Amino acid sequence: MELLEFLLKVLANSIYTYFTASTIYVLVFAIAGFGYKKNRNNSARNKSSIAVFIPAYKEDAVIVEVAKEALKQQYEVEKFDVVVIADSLKKTTIQALKALPIILIEVSFKESTKAKALNQALSKLQKKYDYALILDADNVMEPNFLNKLNNAFQKGYQAVQGHRKAKNSNTSFAILDGASEEINNHIFRKGHRALGLSSGLIGSGMGFNYQLFKSIMKEVNAIGGFDKELEFQFAKRGIVVEYLNDAIVLDEKIQKANDFAVQRRRWLSTQFIYLKKYFVTGCKELLRNGNINLFDKVLQMIIPPRVLLLGITLIIVLGYGLAVVAFDFSSQIMLQKWILNLLLTSLAYLLALPKSFYQYTTLKALLSLPNAFFKMLLLLFKLKGANKKFIHTTHGITQN
Repeated sequence: MELLEFLLKVLANSIYTYFTASTIYVLVFAIAGFGYKKNRNNSARNKSSIAVFIPAYKEDAVIVEVAKEALKQQYEVEKFDVVVIADSLKKTTIQALKALPIILIEVSFKESTKAKALNQALSKLQKKYDYALILDADNVMEPNFLNKLNNAFQKGYQAVQGHRKAKNSNTSFAILDGASEEINNHIFRKGHRALGLSSGLIGSGMGFNYQLFKSIMKEVNAIGGFDKELEFQFAKRGIVVEYLNDAIVLDEKIQKANDFAVQRRRWLSTQFIYLKKYFVTGCKELLRNGNINLFDKVLQMIIPPRVLLLGITLIIVLGYGLAVVAFDFSSQIMLQKWILNLLLTSLAYLLALPKSFYQYTTLKALLSLPNAFFKMLLLLFKLKGANKKFIHTTHGITQN
C-alpha cells in the first residue's frame, strides 16, 4: 500500500512539474513578445527575383481569385512570378488559370502532399530566382508584402516568416482559430525573436533563399508538417528565421468542429513525430555546439498544445478541489500550486492575445472552447495513421 502511495505521489509530482515547466515556457515568451522590435520598412534598392509558390490541391473554389490577388503585388512585375501548382483541379479551373499571366505547373500523385507538389515544381522550373515564397491556396497577401519580404532578404536573412492572420471570423471556431494563431504569433514568433531565437514557421506566408530551400526540400518527404521539418533543418544549420509582424497575409480559418478535429489531429501527430525524430539530436547539439535554437524547437514539441495546456490544468484544479471538499486536506497545497499554474497560463494567453479580440464576439466564441478542448483530448488516443495520408480541408465555402 505504501509503495502504491509512493508511486502515485511520484506520478502526481511528475505531471505537476511537466505542466509547470510548460506554463513557465509559454509565460516567458508571452512577456518577451512585448520586447519585439518591428523591422524598419526602408525600401531596399535592390529588388530580388521571387517565385511565389501556391500549391493547390482540389482548391477549385478559391485558387483562381487567389492567383489574381497575388498578381496585384506592388512589386516590379518582372521581378516576381506567381507559380500555381495544380493538383487534382477541374478542367474549367485549369483553363481559367491558363488565361492568367502566371506559371502553371500541373502535377499528379497517387498520394498528394504539399512537399511532393513543391519538389516537383522546383524540379520543373527552369528560371532561376533569388527567393521563394510559399502560400496556401486560400492566402491573400497585402499589396506591399513582397517589398517587406525583400527588405528582410536584403538585410541578410535567408528565411522569413510573415504575419499570417485570419481572413474570416464568421463562426465561433473561426474566431477561436484566429485567436489561437495570434497567440502563437506573439509567443512563438514575436517572443522568440525578441530573445534572439528563431521565429516559428507556419506553413505559408514564409520566404526562403531559393537555392537553400530547394536543397533542403529534396530531403523533405513529410506528409504533414513539412514546415516543422524546415524549422529543424534551418536550426541544425544555424540559420535564424526572421519574423515580419507588419507583413500581413490573410488565411482562411477553420469554420467547423469536424474540420478543427481533422486539422488538430494532424498537428498533434506531427508534434510527436518530430519530437521522436529530433529529441536526441537536439540534446546533443545543445551540449556539443550550444545550439539553443535546435533545442528550443525540441522543447516546442514537448510542451502540450495551448488548448490542452489550459484545459487539462483546469480539470486538475477541479479534481484537487473536489478532493479538498471531500476532507482530503493533504491536497490543499497541490490545489494551490495548480491554481497558480492556471492563473499563470491564463495570464500568458491574455497577454499574447491582441486587443482587437477583446470584444463580445470573442467572449461568445469562448463557449465553443470546451468542445474544442474535448475534441483535442480525444484526439490523443486517435493519432495512429494521422500522418500517413494527406487530409484536405476545403476552403472558400462559408459555414454558419
